[in-house]
Amino acid sequence: MHEDKLDLWQHSHSFGQHLERPGEKRTLIVIALTSVMMAVEISAGLAFGSMALLADGLHMASHTAALSINAFAYIYARRQAHSEKFSFGTGKVNTLGGFTGAILLAGFALFMGWESVARLLSPLQIAFDQAIFVACMGLIVNGASVLILRHGQHSEPDPDAAAESGAQDHAHNHEDHNLLAAYLHVLADALISLLAIFALLSVKYFGLLWADPVIGIFGAVLVARWSLGLLHATAKILLDYQAPDELRATVRDHIESLDDNRVVDLHIWSVGPNIYSAILAIVTHHPRPPEHYKALLPKDLNLVHITIEVHTINDALR
Repeated sequence: MHEDKLDLWQHSHSFGQHLERPGEKRTLIVIALTSVMMAVEISAGLAFGSMALLADGLHMASHTAALSINAFAYIYARRQAHSEKFSFGTGKVNTLGGFTGAILLAGFALFMGWESVARLLSPLQIAFDQAIFVACMGLIVNGASVLILRHGQHSEPDPDAAAESGAQDHAHNHEDHNLLAAYLHVLADALISLLAIFALLSVKYFGLLWADPVIGIFGAVLVARWSLGLLHATAKILLDYQAPDELRATVRDHIESLDDNRVVDLHIWSVGPNIYSAILAIVTHHPRPPEHYKALLPKDLNLVHITIEVHTINDALR
């Protein structure tokens, strides 16, 4: 058999991961904003001897590092999309970036909770004007970052790129866990800045010394819930958890809708943001080529790699 004919049966396993995702540019923009804010706060803290400014600048530095991990995941997944080392493409690299971001977010929540409890037991002297100024600056930067990343979460793929590479190569960005991790990081920062402003004003004008640490504990619990939700979602993908029941039922119903087909083994798992691979075993009295059964499946299921085994019922009973 000629090699050129064999090429007809081969296909790419990049599944659209070679294309630049909208979340990549948005994450880089947020990194730039956060880095500038970090540099300003650290410089001002050192110049004016303000520990509040210096501490918040170092806090910004930790989130810049976390966002950089998300950006690296985007770039690595895109550049390695055609590498044969990845059996089903690099779609899970973005999920791994989201998982890593969720762990860092959980660590941030623990640190917030620890510091808040410590300050509740041993209140510290607060430089209100400086602290409120820092919180307001952080709220502005983080609020802008939230808007940038939130818009990226709900944007749709480029239709021109979809036409060029095929509809199967594209997924909706709301399943981009790497982008979600970056979004939750800046959302957590914005929330903490907002709560800090409220707490500081409460202490300054009403003498509620407990407000600052109590609100800090509340924020830590909320951020911890976000991180656990993201950990749960990304871990299922990394562990090849079965696809949603609705998708599996749809595949089964379409295959069994004709003749006497019965799906006796079905595995569907995620290989990237909202894209799936499937392995089916079918028994029937009237076997057809695998292409016949693939044609029965709707095109909008985002199944990018389907393997089908066909057995006759008589053979299965032997």
